[in-house]
Order: sequence, then C-alpha cells, then structure tokens
Amino acid sequence: MRLVMTEPVERTDRPYARRWWALLVLCLSLLIIVMANTALTVAAPDMTRDLGLSGADLQWVIDGYTVPYAALMLLLGAIGDKYSRRGALLLGLVVFGGGAVSGYLADSATAVIAARAVMGVGAALIMPATLSLLAATFPRAERAKAITLWTATAGLAIAAGPVVAGALLKNHGWSSTFLINVPIAAVAIVGALVLVPPSKAGHHDRIDYVGGVLSVIWTGSLVYMIIEGPHFGWGVKAVTAAVVAGVGLLAFVAWELRHPRPILDVRRFAHRRFAGSNLAVALFFLAVFGAFYYLTQHLQFVLGYDALATGVRMLPLAGAVFVGSALTGWLTPRVGMKWTVTAGMVGGTAALALLTRVDAASSYGDLVAPLIVLGLAIGLALSPCTDAIMGAFPESELGVGGAVNDTSLELGGSLGIAILGSLLSTSYADHLTDATTGRGLPAGALATAQDSVGAGYAVAQGIGDKARQVAAQAAQASDPQQAAQLKQQAAQLSAGARQMADAVGASFSDAVAHTSLVGAVILGVGTLLVAVLLARGAARDAEAAESAEAEDEVAELVGGRAEN
Repeated sequence: MRLVMTEPVERTDRPYARRWWALLVLCLSLLIIVMANTALTVAAPDMTRDLGLSGADLQWVIDGYTVPYAALMLLLGAIGDKYSRRGALLLGLVVFGGGAVSGYLADSATAVIAARAVMGVGAALIMPATLSLLAATFPRAERAKAITLWTATAGLAIAAGPVVAGALLKNHGWSSTFLINVPIAAVAIVGALVLVPPSKAGHHDRIDYVGGVLSVIWTGSLVYMIIEGPHFGWGVKAVTAAVVAGVGLLAFVAWELRHPRPILDVRRFAHRRFAGSNLAVALFFLAVFGAFYYLTQHLQFVLGYDALATGVRMLPLAGAVFVGSALTGWLTPRVGMKWTVTAGMVGGTAALALLTRVDAASSYGDLVAPLIVLGLAIGLALSPCTDAIMGAFPESELGVGGAVNDTSLELGGSLGIAILGSLLSTSYADHLTDATTGRGLPAGALATAQDSVGAGYAVAQGIGDKARQVAAQAAQASDPQQAAQLKQQAAQLSAGARQMADAVGASFSDAVAHTSLVGAVILGVGTLLVAVLLARGAARDAEAAESAEAEDEVAELVGGRAEN
C-alpha cells in the first residue's frame, strides 16, 4: 500500500487578483514573530540590569515565548482550518499585539515572562495561518515562489530585530523593544481585512480534540525539558517533563493511528520526502538559532559592539538569505529539491566549520564569510522543504501543514539554543578555569565569572574598579611608604583586571570554536541522513508518477475501445 501525496488545489477558476498584496500582509505577520525573539537578544543586558534578573529569570523571559508557541500550533492550526484561517490570523495579531503592550508596561520578571507567554499564544495562531493562507491563495504554479519570499522574510527578520532594537536602545529603555511589534501588527490587521481572502476547509468534520490536547502535552513537555534540563540541571522538573513528553508522544501516535479523522495523519512521516523535509528544517534551525545565540554575544561582549552595531553586523546573513532564495527559485525546478536542499545543508555545515577558526585574535572580518555562507544555505534549503511539507497536505488541512512545518522549525531552534547554548556555557567555564589557574583569583570571583561571558567581564571590571580605588587612596596617602605599597597594589590589581578580561575573551572565543565544531558535526551527519531520505523519496515519487501515468494510459485505451 503506497501513501498518496495530496497537493492543495486552488478551487477558483482564476487566481485571486490581489494575492501578491496578500502575501505582503502574511510576510509582515511572519516578520513580527521572528523579530520578537531576535530583538530580545540585544535588549537582554539592559533588561537584566533594570529588573535585576537572575540567570533563570532571563532564560524564562526568552523561553516563556517558546513553550506556548511550539505547543499550541498544531491544535490552533486545525481550528483555523475548520473555522477561519483569516480569523485565526486576525485573532493571533490582536493577542500578539496585546502581549507586546503588556511587555512594554511590565515592571517585574514575572510580568515580562507572562507578556512573552501571551505573545507566544498569538504566534501559535499567526504562524500556521500565514502558511495555510499562502497555500490556499496561490495556485500551485506560483506557490513555490511565494514560499521562497516567505522564507526570505524570516531571514530578514533574524537581522532586522537586533538592528531596530539597537536603534531604539540608543535613546530608550528595553521596554521600547516590545513596541516594535505593535505598529506592524496594526498594519497587518488592516491589511488582512482588506487584502487577504477568507479561507477555511471545505469539510465540516469534527476536530480531533483528543489528539490536539495530546499534541499540546507532548510538545509542550518536550520544549520545557529542552529548556529546563541543559540550563538548570536534570532535576525532578526536567526528568518529569521528559517522561510526560515520551508518554504523551506514544499516546498521541497511538491515538492518531486509530482515529478515523486524526488531527495529524502520522503515516505521512513514512513518506521519505516529507520526513526528510521536516528533519532538514529542524536541523537547520538548530544550527541557525544556536549560532545566532553565541555570535550576538561574541559581537557584544568580546568585540565590544553596542546593540545597534551588533544588529548591523548581522545584516550580511539577511542579504545572503535573499540571494540564496533567488537561487533556489531558479535551481529547484531545474535540478530538483534533493539537490538544492542537500547543497544548502552542506553550506550550513561549512559555515559552522568556518566558525571553528574563531579565537582571541579574531575580528568581525573573520565572521563575515560564515554569516554569508549560512545565509545562502538558509535561502537554498528552506523554501523547497516548506513547499514539500505543505504539498503533502490536502486543501482541508493546510493549517495543520503549516503547523507541522513551524513545529519542526521551533523544536529545532529550541534544541539549538539548549544543546549548543549549554555546550557553550560548559566549554567557556572549563576554558576560563584553565586560563585563570595559578593567578590567585578568589574562588567566589571565578565561580561568578564562569556563569556567563557578561559575568566574566563584570568580574574583570570589578577588579579594575578596585584598582582605581586603591590608586586614589595612594594619591591621598601622606606616608610615602604606604603610598608606594598602595601604588604597587593598584598596579597588580590593574594587571589582574586586564588578565581577567583577556582570559574571559579568549575562553569565550575558544568556546565558540568548540561549540561550532559540535554543531557542524550534528548538521553534517543530519545532511547525510536527509540526502538519503530525499533521494529515496524522489525515486518513489518518480515510480508513483510513472505508475499513475501508466494507469491513465490504460484507462484511455480501455475507454477508446469501449467507444469503438
């Protein structure tokens, strides 16, 4: 028994006239979802100082958005399919904008985390709706081009978030970065009402709410475990989340296999092209989110750029995504998706491999080539994968298709920050211990410096401040002998501060190189697996097409004989 891949079909006689304007609205909606995370990376230091956030608080400010976003997409995508995809988009934009306003008004860690969670719920409504509306609005002949522009928008948002947030932080506080999203959401709401056509599934089957709830349980628990375990230790919370995720996934698969109208037909994952495309999306965003996480820190802390300068220096990645997207739009119809996706993943692996050369002497110029190669790789690989995933779903399940694509993306991104971020922290702490051994640094100071690169530079600055205080005491001392002793002590402290700062920068640079090596190995192994899956999937698709063509020829021949 073979799995039949049903493609969404435009049911009107002619394409929707304002479909390209509608795509602009969908891309604007996507823009704020991605910018909500990337803008926060440059606002985090100011937020930490202003609210007195602990490391755990800051982690949940970032990830409070991710858990509801990843957990709710499948269920909300199915609800949008049944009732109204445009309605889901509009509601999501309202919820997202409300969460952004709440974040602007927040004055505590709890309030910021709650606001981010509300924004995550809005994102879970918006993200699958953008893809399902795109697929429903564009005819099949134009859909790949539209998805390419959709993917390029995500690349733009990765770099645009830090640039816009950095510009705001020049004259405003961290809370202003939440307001980036509000005017864009308002414009998208008006645009959706005027330009985006209504769309929903053609059937009225009941939604598989049991499957939907099980998907929320296992996905939410998995993301929570990914966040909690690497950052806060494998205690009771992380282990419990792991058990719930595992049991929930098994229950979800068992239920979906038996349900006559499942929320997600898990048999689709037996189709190699579908499985390979989802794996490619997850692995790519594991690499992209992980690399973005430590490259922004390297630019800000080690190279000393401010928030705006950091965002500007990430722009080569966004520009390269557009170039890669243009290339894949031309190449994929000619050579097939297996070649462009594989080439993109090889390029991503190469970009991470280039980052293994980072050391204490590296400048921004050493990062430009990896950023460009990574951007080209994203543009080459992601839109063909998204097109393949959406093409696997019938018109009635476009919202579910978008949710599957976006869940793969978000799970990959969460894994990237968790795995590569945890490895970065461990590697940095180990290198810093080696670099400061025998220098007489107090144990408490070393433990503080090991917490993060920012904490390490804060310890170095504290030693420098102490040196200046002692130097001031030496200048005021009336006893020459005491003044000489204080000057010597100040000189030693000043030298210690420089050595500490150098050790922190070198340790973090070495950690970036080590983490990039592991990321390159993960993506490299994944590239081989995806290449095999897509190659076999393409072969089976060709066999299926030949079989269908033969059946049509037989039917025509039989029909012709019957007429005679």
